[in-house]
Amino acid sequence: MSFFLRLAAYLFHPLLMPLLGCLLYYAITPRFIEPEIMQARLLAVSIITIFIPIITFFLLKSLGQTSSIDLKTIKERKIPLMIQCILLLLIIKVVFDPYDNPELYYFFVGILFSVFTALLLIFLKFKISFHQMGIAGVTMFLIALGVHFKVNILLTLGLLFIANGWVAASRLHTLSHTSVELIVGFFVAIIPQLIILNFWL
Repeated sequence: MSFFLRLAAYLFHPLLMPLLGCLLYYAITPRFIEPEIMQARLLAVSIITIFIPIITFFLLKSLGQTSSIDLKTIKERKIPLMIQCILLLLIIKVVFDPYDNPELYYFFVGILFSVFTALLLIFLKFKISFHQMGIAGVTMFLIALGVHFKVNILLTLGLLFIANGWVAASRLHTLSHTSVELIVGFFVAIIPQLIILNFWL
């Protein structure tokens, strides 16, 4: 049971969630998108949101700024969150266009606001669950896509709701977060995505 709960932290790692959101979008969108363009954008998102943060982590670890990829302490989270904000701005400016890809563009704008909020909370000496923030943001985005494209994605949504509970149980089981940190992480992800809906839904 312990392995099962811990598995959620790896399967739904926050670094993977932006890519998951893109994959779900391309899987359900009725619009025709050239495969080459789709692959190029997915590659760009993978490099910017996964590979660069991992390389940055090892660099910070070698400099003694971080000790674990979980970023357990408040102090360890400041620099990675600042870098993540810059990387998200790069995606918004370079990878997605608000006219050609409004759904994904504003999805990443919502993520940027969530990460920035998490950074502000760090300066207030309060940490939230990045895992819960990541999976909750993707879930809200998928709900919006289902309404926007008028497609039946209840099965996928059901799986994502289960994933939200699985992630929460995992973080509580490993004592990585308190229930308050999980709840705040959930709403820090949900609220920006809800506000951003006014621009593209």
